[in-house]
Amino acid sequence: MITTIRPWKQDDLDELVLYANNRNVWNNLRNYFPHPYTTESGLAWLEKVVDAPLPAINFAIEVDGTVAGGIGLILNGDVYIKSAEVGYWIGEPFWGKGVATEALRQITEYAYATFDLVRLYAEVFESNKASMRVLEKNGYYLEGVRRKSVFKNEILMDDFIWVKLRGW
Repeated sequence: MITTIRPWKQDDLDELVLYANNRNVWNNLRNYFPHPYTTESGLAWLEKVVDAPLPAINFAIEVDGTVAGGIGLILNGDVYIKSAEVGYWIGEPFWGKGVATEALRQITEYAYATFDLVRLYAEVFESNKASMRVLEKNGYYLEGVRRKSVFKNEILMDDFIWVKLRGW
């Protein structure tokens, strides 16, 4: 199984909607990720990211020629300009196959090679142990826990902050 990250293309629409339109995927993401994830949602996303100014910050995760998810960076500003948040999602049929681990490895290398960053971090809901393991396998460490800071699906839960510093 070959996993790569690459820029999004208009042709990705069908696979994007197929794998993003899944409540189990959405349960691990912020609410601005639509659910249900419709064709209109996919078109709006692709309009935003295809041909976006370079350097790219949003990528499709491709497994053996199939779009299996997405990964990207949120570059911080002001006094946090040396930091970026990394976020990702994987279609459920690809869970447990090392796809997220490899995609995170690739975007971590890309982020440090492309941007003047010192710190990458990810925020993970307490229920998403698999994502925490992906981060740990990539050398991220648990920096802290924000107690009862996430309200998702009528459940109040903790938010785990995972960090990787350049060169560490």
